Amino acid sequence: MHKSLIAASLATAMLAVSFGAQAQSATYAIDPTHTFVTFEIDHLGISTNRGRFDKKEGSVQLDRAGKAGKVELTIETGSINTGVAQFNRHLQSKDFFNSEEFPTAKFVGDKFGFDGDKVTEVAGTLTLLGKTHPVVLKAKRFNCTEHPMLKREVCGGDFEATIARSQWGMNWGLDRGFQDNVRLVIQVEAVKQ
Repeated sequence: MHKSLIAASLATAMLAVSFGAQAQSATYAIDPTHTFVTFEIDHLGISTNRGRFDKKEGSVQLDRAGKAGKVELTIETGSINTGVAQFNRHLQSKDFFNSEEFPTAKFVGDKFGFDGDKVTEVAGTLTLLGKTHPVVLKAKRFNCTEHPMLKREVCGGDFEATIARSQWGMNWGLDRGFQDNVRLVIQVEAVKQ
């Protein structure tokens, strides 16, 4: 009887730990009005070209106690906005994003790094122009707090990575001295569901 009592106690404790860990996992919907995917690329050593994508959607699953998570972010490549219509059209063309054939790009991150309960990085893959390659987004800032107006938890931060566009076959201008490296800056806020 003593062994049965110990076994039952251990099973109960393991279930409690299991349910406690699951209770820490939450799903968040990306707020498109406070989420921006922007890029910066050197322009012949003279200045920096910048732009953003106006249409994006996604979700985040976050388990701070279990130090795990998953993020999916889909971007409409045709929504690129540099503030210059002619430049936008060139970036949407086959020279760059080929938005007609590849209307979306997608980042899926499933390896989260933490410092305490703060996310420090998200590693995953970026699919662009039909090719998928690894990308690690480093958190420059991360926080979760109750939103004063929504009365729900909101998590978010600023994430950055530098990628070589040629990995995805975006080679236009490389033979003319245009840079391969592109700095991605992603500001994201997501609302707990």
